[in-house]
Parts: sequence; C-alpha cells; structure tokens
Amino acid sequence: MWKKECVAMILAGGQGSRLGVLTKGNAKPGVPFGGKFRIIDFVLSNCKRSGIDTVGVLTQYKPLVLNKYLANGSPWDLDGYHGGMYILPPYMTEHGGSWYQGTADAIYQNIDYLEQYQPEYVLILSGKHIYNMDYSEMVEDHKKQGADITIAVIEVPWEEASRFGVMKTDAAGKVTGFEEKPKDPSSNLASMGIYVFTYQVLRSFLIDDSQDKVSDHDFGKNVIPKMLKAGKKLYAHTFDGYWKDVGTIESYYEANMDLLDRKHASALFLEENKVYSNNKFLPPHYVGPSGKVQNSIVADGSKIFGSVKNSIVFSGATVGEGVHLEDCILLPNAVIESKVTLKKVIFTEDSVLNEEDPIAERLTDYVRKHSSENEVSIIDENRFFSSKTDGKGFVNLKELLDIG
Repeated sequence: MWKKECVAMILAGGQGSRLGVLTKGNAKPGVPFGGKFRIIDFVLSNCKRSGIDTVGVLTQYKPLVLNKYLANGSPWDLDGYHGGMYILPPYMTEHGGSWYQGTADAIYQNIDYLEQYQPEYVLILSGKHIYNMDYSEMVEDHKKQGADITIAVIEVPWEEASRFGVMKTDAAGKVTGFEEKPKDPSSNLASMGIYVFTYQVLRSFLIDDSQDKVSDHDFGKNVIPKMLKAGKKLYAHTFDGYWKDVGTIESYYEANMDLLDRKHASALFLEENKVYSNNKFLPPHYVGPSGKVQNSIVADGSKIFGSVKNSIVFSGATVGEGVHLEDCILLPNAVIESKVTLKKVIFTEDSVLNEEDPIAERLTDYVRKHSSENEVSIIDENRFFSSKTDGKGFVNLKELLDIG
C-alpha cells in the first residue's frame, strides 16, 4: 500500500434513534436531505475538496441503503487505485469479534486498515452533520502547533451547550479543560466531533482504552479526557460557518428549512463549496398548469400539480391537484394526491396518500389541531407522529378517525 499523509475515518454507523421513523430502514448518515442529497454527502464532499483521497466509512446499523448509495465512491472522486473509499463494518477474527462499542472502539477495530497506509495524521469525522469545511486548513494548524490532537470547535448558544462536549482554551487555542455534555457547562465552545490526531499518539491511546474494562470506549467521554490528563497537546480549531447536528427531528427539519434561506444556502452551496451526491439521473421536475411553487426546493423527477410554499419536495415526489403544502418536507417518492392542506409536516419516503384514501377528508383538521408552532408532524403509512416523541410514539390515523 502507498503511504498517506492523512487518512479520514467517517463514523457512519449510528442508528439515530432520536430521528425515529426517519431511520426505520436506514442509518442516520443515509437519511435524505435537501431535496437530492443524503446527510453523508456533506462530509464526503468536504473530503474531496480538501484533497483527502483515502477515506474509511465505518458502518453498523442497517447499512444496506447507505452501502448501496456509497457504491464505489466515484461521485466524490473516492474510487482511486491508491486510496479511495472503503466501507468498514464490524467483523469477526480468529479471536472472536463484536459490534462497535463506541466511537473510539470503532477506530480501534480498524487499526489494521490504518496501518497499511502508515499515515502521519488521522482525521476522524461524523457522518451526521451538515456543514462545509476545508479540512486541509485544520491539518495545517495541527502541524504548526505540533499538536497531538486538534479539535474543531464552534460557539453554540449557552442553553444548548449541555448537548455537546465543551472546552476551555487559552489565548493560543490550547485546550485547558474539557467536559462531555455537562449539566452546567462552564463554556459554550462546543466540539464538532471533528478531530485531527497524530497517528502514533492516537494508536497508543486506542490500544490503552481497549484494555480499560470500565471505559465506554468513546472519544469525548474517555480518550480526550485521558489525553488532557496525560499532558498531551490539545488544540482547538475554531469554525465560524454554518454547522448543524441533525440528530433530532426538530434539528433535521430546521436544517432542511435553512436551505430556503439565501444566507444559509449560499454558505453551503457556493461555487467553491460544491456538494456532490450519487445522482439518479432523473428527468427534470414538472410543474403542471395548476401547480404553484413559492420559495421552495423542487428536485429532479418530482411533479407539482398543487400549491407548494416554503417547502422541500424530494426526487420522485408528487403533489397532486388541490393539495396545499406550506413549510413541509416530502421525502423521495412520496405521493399526496388527496385534496389536503398541510403545514409543518414531514411526509416520509415512499408514503402514499391517494385521492380516495378515507383519512384524507379529515386529515387537514387533525394535523392543524395536533400541531403547534414548535412541533413538527410526521406522516408515515397512515401513522401520525409528533416530533415531541422523537418520532417514536404514533397514532394510527385510520383508527383515530374511526375509519375501518
């Protein structure tokens, strides 16, 4: 194998349980986003633009859809002979095996993959975030500081800081304190889950952590605090662009809606910040004579015969005549043909609401009564979910509306 200066490892095996029904058949990084993309497209595109051509994608939970989408990595120029993209699931050895037990354990189980390239640096990324970043700048900062680990950080509102690993730094950016999801945070400088490690240091701490029987084998909970305690050089790399962790239904909905704001859309899709995807080569979208579209994203292969306002209509979706959608998301191949008026609803992938469906007549009133300004509704196969239950608790619409 050819020696590489930097190898990227993308953690893409999470279930995303807080996304509820949106991940019922798919890992979180494979969830559709923004009309024609999937969440993982952003981190893969960042790698391409940063000149990182060797990427391991660590999968675990329901990987079929994601594996099929990633294919050989060619949409992101990650199909080269000397490097490219490798899908890395858990595996068995002559000594046994196990599922990935945590973020650090996932990398530890793939030390053999890293060893073949003998990298100077390892870039560890999450496949669940929406942002654009040039990782090469972060790697250069790491080199200049002579750091053992460099952590990408972003300032978050104080009321959200307890959701993240937060740190304190000195004037030079050296990390002096780190807390993983504290109840009472002392800082609002949050870790973005993006790390550059000097490989030999990483390797040593991963081996040590693997032998710790009380460890959760997690970077934020275990490895980084141990490195800080051991006096290793930890530095922060501050990021001031758009970044969104789409770990909940609300944040997923908000990130999609952000794309309708020119400021956020420009930050993500400027010419130099192209986002690449595995396109299906569908025909252009079609807006019929009765169709109206206002401030919306309408993707390839979709058909609009009704009214769409401030909404995102994904590839292959259909909005029938007499349908009125506002602040809605129609995931791929969703079909609404009944004359309904819906606001702040996510209609799941491949779901169908036919014109003759008996629930259609009363659905508009039901959604209006059971939705609020801070709540997103999800409709999936005649089931109604609320974002307040993380898309888990649901009601059967036919039964609720007394329809047999």
